[in-house]
Amino acid sequence: MKLTATVFLATIATTTIAIATALPASAQTSATAAPGPAAPVIEDFKPSSVNQPGQQYPQVNSQGYARFRVVAPDAKAVKVSLGLGGRGGTVLAKDADGAWTGTSEGPLDEGFHYYHLTVDGGTFNDPGTLNFYGSTRWESSIEIPAKDADFYALKNVPHGRVEQVLFASPSTGTQRRAFVYTPPGYDKAGSTRYPVLYLQHGWGEDETAWANQGHANLIMDNLIATGKARPFIIVMTYGMTNDIKPGSPGGLASFNIKPFQTVLVDELIPYVDSQYRTLADQRHRAMAGLSMGGFETKLIVPANLDKFAYMGLLSGGSVSVEDVDKTPGYRDKLKLTFVSFGSRELEGGRSGPPGGPPVDPRANAEAIKKAGIKSAFYVSPNTAHEFLTWRRSLLQFAPMLFRD
Repeated sequence: MKLTATVFLATIATTTIAIATALPASAQTSATAAPGPAAPVIEDFKPSSVNQPGQQYPQVNSQGYARFRVVAPDAKAVKVSLGLGGRGGTVLAKDADGAWTGTSEGPLDEGFHYYHLTVDGGTFNDPGTLNFYGSTRWESSIEIPAKDADFYALKNVPHGRVEQVLFASPSTGTQRRAFVYTPPGYDKAGSTRYPVLYLQHGWGEDETAWANQGHANLIMDNLIATGKARPFIIVMTYGMTNDIKPGSPGGLASFNIKPFQTVLVDELIPYVDSQYRTLADQRHRAMAGLSMGGFETKLIVPANLDKFAYMGLLSGGSVSVEDVDKTPGYRDKLKLTFVSFGSRELEGGRSGPPGGPPVDPRANAEAIKKAGIKSAFYVSPNTAHEFLTWRRSLLQFAPMLFRD
């Protein structure tokens, strides 16, 4: 089953960090070329791996350039939202056959990027690509091959299963959806019980994000096959219980975590424990999330230390000594505090919510480690607020979980 996702970076309270404001994913991802003169373009372009079956465009080359072709013979102007930062994307030129073509001015960052077309002022998806839910809409996509892509590649190893479940949510008066990854061999394991990671998407995405753009299931399959991670269940559900749109007054600050906390803690966790063979105790339960999902994680886990023993914030905030000291039981009950960012998110060394004090996540990570807090800090090289950062973060985080 296909699954989907995007980007948001939380504008969080003063104890956490925000790298960007609540903009659409396409504005947050770093599909930008490095400054300086570009190398000559090598003509070894191939169709992107996330194209529609049989579609030749968009294409990528070995340097990370992207080439687009859109058939719109009656159009007056066509532009692709991907391009060099601040330069308005890639403007396409009309060929004699009526198709519009163009190549990005420079190489794009490795990994997954959303994009869309602007045709005569209107916003459209590229019919050549698969669509992914991000920026609160279905977006086109392109995958720039990463040099380390092997860890999330589809390989000839035992595979787990990702299945859709529907669970009752009396607090919201609805039936809600989640996707559940069960590790290889789960169905044949008899009475074996498994730990659970509750893994949250970013703003503008939904519960399909981690298994599609994030390739969480493939990352886990490959880690388990090589003995680097303990087999565990992953649960991914929709993290929004109230409507926050770009430009909404207060932005994420107006998001009330309590309704979603009720859904997760009081409704989803009991459902999963009743339907799957889980180790249903605090020691074998973790929560993590990217961007807004990290913001949610930081609010929920410290308030529910009887439920969670592991916490992961992926481009979604940092944890200070003050955070630890004001949370009874943090030092004793939480087995791991994991924080990660893309290196481009940390350029300049300090970040913080708009209008708030600057925060240095590296300094926070160092300080809590010196204070004896079981923690880990990871920086993804040469990535920004984007899925390659979070794929790599899960690769680092998963082997640390449930190793007791």
